[in-house]
Amino acid sequence: MVAGRRAALVPTMGSLHAGHLALVRRARREADYVVVSVFVNPLQFGPKEDYGRYPRTLARDRQMLADDGVDLLFSPEADEMYVRPLGETTRVEVPGLSEVFCGASRPGHFAGVTTVVSMLFHVLQPQVAVFGQKDYQQLLIIRRMVEDLRMPVRVLLEPTVREPDGLAMSSRNAYLTPAERERAPLLYRTLCDTRARLESGERDFDALESKAVRRLGERGFSPEYFAIRRAGDLGVPAVADTDLVVLAAARLGQARLLDNVLTVESR
Repeated sequence: MVAGRRAALVPTMGSLHAGHLALVRRARREADYVVVSVFVNPLQFGPKEDYGRYPRTLARDRQMLADDGVDLLFSPEADEMYVRPLGETTRVEVPGLSEVFCGASRPGHFAGVTTVVSMLFHVLQPQVAVFGQKDYQQLLIIRRMVEDLRMPVRVLLEPTVREPDGLAMSSRNAYLTPAERERAPLLYRTLCDTRARLESGERDFDALESKAVRRLGERGFSPEYFAIRRAGDLGVPAVADTDLVVLAAARLGQARLLDNVLTVESR
């Protein structure tokens, strides 16, 4: 982007919060020049999802980024990014990893993500890109895309930023009612409890997953999945595996909550 300077990109959909600013700070440590994109990407939303009501706070986002010293805000309109109707747009897809967990419950979602991220990489040409751990499956998919397509971008993971009670910061937390907001941290506590059992040596993965799903269901969550997988590729772990991620998605009222924790070997 700038001759002789190393650029880092933080891709976002806006409605920024402290978690995004943590990504910006990591980007600043890794590069000379920090770019943040704000783009609510229609290609990654299904027909019954919340594209139309997704929070859009561009003026506030712009001020936050200026206050934090970001060098460039890239905020295109949808018709600038996609020159053809979405149904005719060329797509970049990562098979396998994109079809499980969030990919199973949101068909086509990750094709939208990898397509827009590849476009951002092409247009902005960063050397580094920073993504949050909360979207762990997305991170692995983007790393696979970068590896397979020989993209000259180093993809970094930044740990999830949490509210004081443990809830992962997310723009969609705004959908929670006050009563749901009080219950929402149970998802993180359940992930942590499962991780503690794994780190203490428990290896009945199916039983641990079933117990967690029951616990969440009893408190009004509708789990889409709760799974223990290998951290490197989301494969089903063997008993001897210790490099693990515990990941979950669950609906609580109108909000879809997404979170994960890594075992100590993975951190």
